[in-house]
Amino acid sequence: MASDDWVQMPLGKFVTLQRGHDLPDSQRAEGSVPVIGSFGVTGWHDEWRAPGPGVTVGRSGASFGVVTYSHTDFWPLNTALYVKDFHGNDPRFAYYLLRHFDFTSYNSGSAQPSLNRNYVHPVPVRVPPLDEQRRIAHILGTLDDKIELNRRMNVTLEEMARALFKSWFVDFDPVRAKAEGRDPGLPPHLADLFPDRLVDSELGEIPEGWEVKCIADLAEIVGGGTPSTKEPAYWDDGVHHWATPKDLSPLDVPVLLETERRVTDAGLAKISTGLLPVGTVLLSSRAPIGYSAVTEVPVAVNQGFIAMKPWFTATGTSVTAE
Repeated sequence: MASDDWVQMPLGKFVTLQRGHDLPDSQRAEGSVPVIGSFGVTGWHDEWRAPGPGVTVGRSGASFGVVTYSHTDFWPLNTALYVKDFHGNDPRFAYYLLRHFDFTSYNSGSAQPSLNRNYVHPVPVRVPPLDEQRRIAHILGTLDDKIELNRRMNVTLEEMARALFKSWFVDFDPVRAKAEGRDPGLPPHLADLFPDRLVDSELGEIPEGWEVKCIADLAEIVGGGTPSTKEPAYWDDGVHHWATPKDLSPLDVPVLLETERRVTDAGLAKISTGLLPVGTVLLSSRAPIGYSAVTEVPVAVNQGFIAMKPWFTATGTSVTAE
């Protein structure tokens, strides 16, 4: 259908937004109804306040403008706005339209961003006929469903990798099996990599032949920096990945492939540690604290990281921070 069939209307005529409802943790009862806050589902309850399918929009702070879709009835918290009335429009199309709406231009707050429905309701938007809304929503929804399936598969593989790492290199299950004369359940070429005896160390039992070392013996510990954000020459058309802890927060699998911002050669020259190589381990030391990831692209970092550039690939080494 041609774009001439699209009509322009105020956002408030397309959907009516309403502030969510209080629901303290102490008042929540066990149930299957999703409780949706500014960043998405935050818990569950046995009652709903908004019928599904539905859409919410984070209305303050770091969650300002974050859009969430619910297939089912849900409870929208007061940290978000929700669509009270779709005015006959397709809910999932409304989700995609709102997800690409520039809420940052309509911040009604001061110290921190804040979203007021009265600011955005008059904003004009272009809307296709209902049948085209449904076709668009179906195509985008199919892609999103595939992305979600891949994400879940990646999470499952990551959980398996974590369990395997713990078994081999924390609990030393293959070593214990060989020490007890049991089959470690590994192919011979892998089983041969593990000794058949545990010995005492300052950390407790470790496989014979392994050592206790400091992280600094295995990696160069460096920080980062932020070139002046007021200097366009450091940022405009930047080609080098530049990471902040925020880039790690959405990762389901702790592998960094992309960053929100990039710096130019001039900006990179202002960061003393330059580009860190692939394989660098990043640990966020400023808010949000505690996120970690391995880089799969060369990347510069800001001052919110402890970055560990490996001296070598350690084999058969038990590591502790001292």
